[in-house]
Amino acid sequence: MYNDFLQPFCAQTTDKAPLFTAEAYDNVNKKMKQIHLESYRGKWVILFFYASNFTFV
Repeated sequence: MYNDFLQPFCAQTTDKAPLFTAEAYDNVNKKMKQIHLESYRGKWVILFFYASNFTFV
């Protein structure tokens, strides 16, 4: 009965982030660039995700 209600995936603090490539703003060179999570392996990384227009829900 309880299996009828599937919960969406919710990352835990111990989960590793999946490898990805994304476009990011390079503040030093003042331009957009491609970043790869794999290039930060072994370093501390903070991932920040937001709505495209900062709309609060």
